[in-house]
Amino acid sequence: MSAVPAPVDRLPTFPWDKLEPYKKTAAAHPDGLVDLSVGTPVDPVPGLVQKALTDAADSPGYPTVWGTPELRDALVSWCERRLGARGLGHPNVLPVVGSKELVAWLPTQLGLGPGDTVAYPRLAYPTYEVGARLARAGHVAYDDPTELDPAGVKLLWLNSPSNPTGRVLAKDELTRIVAWARDHGILVFSDECYIELGWEADPVSVLHPDVNGGSHEGLVTVHSLSKRSNLAGYRAAFLAGDAAVLGDLLQIRKHGGMMTSAPTQAAVVAALGDETHVQEQRARYAARRELLREALTGHGFRIEHSEASLYLWATRDESCWETVAHLAELGILVAPGDFYGEAGERFVRVALTATDERVKAAAARLS
Repeated sequence: MSAVPAPVDRLPTFPWDKLEPYKKTAAAHPDGLVDLSVGTPVDPVPGLVQKALTDAADSPGYPTVWGTPELRDALVSWCERRLGARGLGHPNVLPVVGSKELVAWLPTQLGLGPGDTVAYPRLAYPTYEVGARLARAGHVAYDDPTELDPAGVKLLWLNSPSNPTGRVLAKDELTRIVAWARDHGILVFSDECYIELGWEADPVSVLHPDVNGGSHEGLVTVHSLSKRSNLAGYRAAFLAGDAAVLGDLLQIRKHGGMMTSAPTQAAVVAALGDETHVQEQRARYAARRELLREALTGHGFRIEHSEASLYLWATRDESCWETVAHLAELGILVAPGDFYGEAGERFVRVALTATDERVKAAAARLS
């Protein structure tokens, strides 16, 4: 009897394993490693969030998948206040266990499979493709989604601000894409996890009425507290948009037991209700960004896009792996651009997520 293929057989090689030899080289630097490869927060969790988490620590019962009414209130309020969304209620929001889990399993939860296609940007977070592969669905990368053959495309991923490039889609561009997707009955999921980190552009959500004409039909946005509130360790994210789509996902996630922990739910309420810590964190990233950008350009790099998000998209017009090797000799580890698609083969992604001391060390080495 033949063995049933394991899901892992449908997946590409985990890209970060390829970086290990360069990490060893960088770690051997006399002044130590400066890791600018993975965008993982390094700054403290805000005190009010920690307090909310510990105050909710005595949570012996099961949490609900949909979250507490207080959490849903906080999600709706934030979307209206921060995104300019209108007409949202509890059916329009849904907490999830971190955004990566959602991205990886969304096509499966939507019931996609062979014959269906998932579309995503040509330079993109690799998990969009992983999600399609796990569902046995087809996948296609685009430069402009409206140039795709819409036949068979069931899920269109947008990502603005972009990971890895930091590119922001302008309001008129989003409006055009949303109209095209609706004309062809294509569900749009807009990954907006970096929307609070605009530097040279002000990112706009597809939930803004200027983009969607006042209707959420066919539109869902993905948001995360990992970067704006340093909550990557909490696995705190949520969806907002089309109530019909979220209602179906809620039922599926109930069956799957995909519950955000009760203390995390309380922490999210606190985090979304406070803007002071967000502005403080933005200021930290802005200072690191300015220092790294100046050091990189002084070292012969060219920065493209990078008008938002937590990264600088940099090139020396050579193979990304040559650049990775060069920087590793300086004790600096960055992500090769081809992790995000072949179009990134001459770029590296430089994260702003290192301490002030380590960023200063990288800048000194580059100078």
